[in-house]
This record gives sequence, C-alpha cells and structure tokens, in this order.
Amino acid sequence: MLLIGSTGANVGKTELACALIRKFSAGVPIVAIKVTTIQAKDGQCPRGGAGCGVCSSIDGNFLITEETDPTRPKDTARLLAAGAGRVFWLRVIRTHLDDGLASLLEVTGPDAALICESNSLRKVAEPGLFLMVTSAGGRPWKKSASEVAEFADKVVTSQSGGFDFELDRVKLVDGKWAMRMEATAIIMAGGASTRMGRDKSMLPVNGRPMINYICDKLSPHFDRVIVSAGDTSKYAFLGVPVVPDRIGGRGPLMGITSALAASASDVNFVIACDIAEFDMALLRRMLREAADFDAVVPRAGDSQYEPLFAVYRKSALDAMEQALASGKTRVMDGLDGCRVRYLDLAADEQPRNINTMSDYREFVERDRYAVG
Repeated sequence: MLLIGSTGANVGKTELACALIRKFSAGVPIVAIKVTTIQAKDGQCPRGGAGCGVCSSIDGNFLITEETDPTRPKDTARLLAAGAGRVFWLRVIRTHLDDGLASLLEVTGPDAALICESNSLRKVAEPGLFLMVTSAGGRPWKKSASEVAEFADKVVTSQSGGFDFELDRVKLVDGKWAMRMEATAIIMAGGASTRMGRDKSMLPVNGRPMINYICDKLSPHFDRVIVSAGDTSKYAFLGVPVVPDRIGGRGPLMGITSALAASASDVNFVIACDIAEFDMALLRRMLREAADFDAVVPRAGDSQYEPLFAVYRKSALDAMEQALASGKTRVMDGLDGCRVRYLDLAADEQPRNINTMSDYREFVERDRYAVG
C-alpha cells in the first residue's frame, strides 16, 4: 500500500494521489481507496460536519462502497477518472479501523497495488510507503496528522501547479511501493571474511555475486550506491563508485569515514556486504530517526551494536576523524561525542550477517523459496 496523509483539508492530498495513479496505471492496475474515520456513531464526522450523512449511513462499524461514476463531484470520482481500475470508500468508526481494513483487503485482494488516502490508517498498518501532504502556507497540522507525523517517509509540500517532490522517486519494485530516498547507501566490502574462509561478497546469489544482489536491492531506494573497498578494480563490474580507505589496515572506522567523506549525500546508510536480508520498513525508520541525530545505530540489549547496519550523517565526520587521529579503529569509538540515536531491536528485527558457510546455505535456501 502507498498511503497518502495530509496535514489539513484542501492541501492537495487527492491531487497527489491522482498524479501517482496517472503515472502508474498504464503499467499496472491501481486500486484507489479513500478512508473517512469517524470518532463515534453519535459523533460528528470529521469530514463533513453536521448533516453530511457520512456517519448516519453506516449501519455497523464500517461501510465499504465502490465508486463507479468518474463524473461525480467527489474525490472518489476524481481517483477513478485519473485511471484507477477500482475505487473504494471506507467509512469506519475509529476504534474499528483494523476490522474495516481487513474487510477492505478481502475485497481488493492481497496482491493489489493500492493507493490509499488516510492519516489514521497508519496507526494500524505498515504501508510500503507513507507520504504526507502539507501546504506552503504553514497552517497548523490537524490532530490525526500530528499523531502519525513521525512515520511519514516524506512530507510533500503542495505548491501552485504541483509539489516540491519528484514523482519519479516513487517506484513499484516487484509489486511493492518504494521511494528513492535523498541519501546514499554505502556497502562495506573491506573485510577479510576470516570465518567464511572465502570472499563473502562474491558468493553467488541467484546467479550473481552477493554484493551485486545487495546493490540491486538498494539501488531503487537511494539516490546513489557506493562501495567501500580496498581493491577498487575488483568491484568495477557493479557500475557504482568504489571508494578505497585513505589509509589501509585501519579497520571499518577508516572505511566508513573514507566513504562518508566521499559521499555526495548528507544522509548515508551503511551496510556490511554480508547482510543480504534486510527489512526496508526498518531501514526507512532509521532514516526518519536520523533527522535530529548524527547517527542511528541499532542495538540488541545494552552492548550488542550494529554499526555496519546504521545511518550516518556528514555531521559525524569530525568525531570519526578525531578518533582515527588518536589511533582508534572501532566504529563505536568514532561515535563518541556524536548525537547517536540507539534503536533497540527485538530478536526477530536484527539484521542477519552471513558469517559461515552454514549461514550462507541457509540464506540461499530461504531466498530460493522467496523468489521461486
């Protein structure tokens, strides 16, 4: 699901939905959804106010209707006229959003490409992408927007004649919504692969080297991908910049610092070349969290950190350079003095490193079932 929220009324939410429908409907059937959330059956509908009929038309806890007339002066009709294959309107009591969404998904089917207008739905669903539309005038945000603002992957400002957002950043990748983020992904490929006994980055996955597999997974989601490695010619086949350590033998702190200095982006996601499985929802969350920090580092418990699956801003460079100058090589030492957001992960959220041949065989088997 691509979810579109708004900070207030008449800021361009439906215009953005229609623009995205026009962009994608020629290639794939789009199902559009408008959600109207009601406080209570005897309360005032936040959409239309007294006498609008939205609340009184609901017999139970929710009502799903399908739009069939693209000429009506309604938002649902505009979505249909823009090219959506089907358009539904979900009117639902706020406390029954889960039930309403579940029933709606039974109607649309599990594999439909959905574009949905709602703020409140973000409380009960993890969409593939969540955009929030605001106006250039800086009006106060309505309550439903403020409640989910922290989850927005991008706040889009509507302007005269359009938006401050390139629609080409939005993509459908293997049937899932994605957005090319204003950030660089840095793949760390300078390790010795001691436990594996051979170069992990070149292990075959679906007929191509693992680092190629990781690069292909990251590319649709980032402005740029670069590789941090000592041997620049070895990874030339990837077609992305390869950044060597400024000084060899100084460990991953030097690799990250060298790549971060070479990156054209302020925000950078660092990933080890042996983490072939990762959750894009977690990755997007880390990028959102980085807004007020120099780095976002996941951890499990009090001491198990994941600095090679983390987000770094350029503002972390000074501290990292100082650590290197004092002879330190641990990444966590380089973050001393930085504003770091430590993200506590449950066991099933932690990224999986492929350290041994057993890990590799297990991953290949899982991936074979995932793609086949």
